[in-house]
Amino acid sequence: MSHASPSAASLVAQLEARARAANTPAELAFSIANDTLPLLGFRQALVLTGSGKQARLQTVSGLALPTEDSPYLIWLRRCWPWMQQQVGEAGGWLPAPGGASDASSDTSPSPLPADGASAAVAVPTEVLDGWAEWWPQGLYAVPLRRRDGAVLAWAAFLLEQPLTNLQQQALAHLAVQWGYSWEMLGGKPRVGLRQRWQALGRKRHVIWLVLALLLVMPVRQSALAPAEIVALDATTIASPLDGVVKAFHVRPNQAVQAGDLLFSLDDTTLRNRLEVATQSVAVADAEWMAASQKAFDNFQSKGELALLQGRAQEKRAELAAVQAQLARIDVRAPHDGIAVFGAVDDWLGRPVVTGERIVQMANPASAGVLIYLPVADALVLEENAPVKLFLTVRPLSPLLAHVAETSYQASLSPDNVASYRLRATLDAPASRDDARIGLRGTAKISGGWVPLAYYLLRRPLATLRAWSGW
Repeated sequence: MSHASPSAASLVAQLEARARAANTPAELAFSIANDTLPLLGFRQALVLTGSGKQARLQTVSGLALPTEDSPYLIWLRRCWPWMQQQVGEAGGWLPAPGGASDASSDTSPSPLPADGASAAVAVPTEVLDGWAEWWPQGLYAVPLRRRDGAVLAWAAFLLEQPLTNLQQQALAHLAVQWGYSWEMLGGKPRVGLRQRWQALGRKRHVIWLVLALLLVMPVRQSALAPAEIVALDATTIASPLDGVVKAFHVRPNQAVQAGDLLFSLDDTTLRNRLEVATQSVAVADAEWMAASQKAFDNFQSKGELALLQGRAQEKRAELAAVQAQLARIDVRAPHDGIAVFGAVDDWLGRPVVTGERIVQMANPASAGVLIYLPVADALVLEENAPVKLFLTVRPLSPLLAHVAETSYQASLSPDNVASYRLRATLDAPASRDDARIGLRGTAKISGGWVPLAYYLLRRPLATLRAWSGW
């Protein structure tokens, strides 16, 4: 023993130095599981982080990363809580269940309770079967603790015989050093939510009271929906007759005055019809004049005079109709406003029918908000419900408005979402200077006052009801 002490002290010093040289808890665990072999002479060493059912295998001696789900590791995860309970909080020696340790050796193992309680402990069958297949005569486990006593990890050594007193003292000394190094490398411990909650003590009652008051606090329901600045007072300019759009004389969203030319239809067909109608009128007049001259001598020509006169009037009516249609080829603005329509290229050369809308004449002084409220976000809106409009071009300066009308039936929005159409009028006249027709943004519609709990659970409850049917 006199020759073993200096060797053991040297090994302990080396192990302490390697623990201090570790850069991560993983490196420290690898050193614990592999570098202690000369000191303890184990068959296998294990390092587990955590304690009890929360313990996770970190390192196995001789392996870089124990990641495979082998039957041995699965058995170890299941049986470790029972083994830890048997060795106790301070750790110590756990002999193989049903076996005997080497009593003749010069050892002083950490004994199990001397009152015979350990003999009465029922050993799970799973532990017996796995131990007999994979493990030797016994297990010596030591906890690695923080300075405040909390267990960080466990170091377990599988041995053929119990440790000597000198080995136990050296291992106890190293466990303190390993625990300190592990604590320094791991940083501040992460306290779980449950532990933080329990640490509050009586303050928990105050928190529950505050939460209860917050849940019954009245808040205003609201919903966000896409919106667009539109003209509430707009005149539709439709095609006056069937034809093809020949030219546009204004640009989209251009300010025009009453009488300004907006667009023109192609007049080729009408010009041809006008020439034919003019010639038809001339022929009918000539026939009527000839019949009038013969009527003095020929009674038969006198009888045809009324028929030829009616035919001449018919041709003049056709000519007047063609001339009236030609007069409507050029469409002009009925009043001052803004010409609202799509791109010019979309209309040029496009055939249109009578009554088809081509342009809208919008009054810029009557700008409003068109809102598409999705059915899933629908609210019970009061009369003149307030609206805040956040335009894309000015997201930090909302415009104030109030709901003027709502649709009772949902329809598809431009984004193909089932939505209710809401129209709102701007509140402040000064806001209309910044609300150009055609601008888009997001509207926040405010509904009635409800408890905060209802506000938070309204959508989940609606989804649950639609899913469950009750």
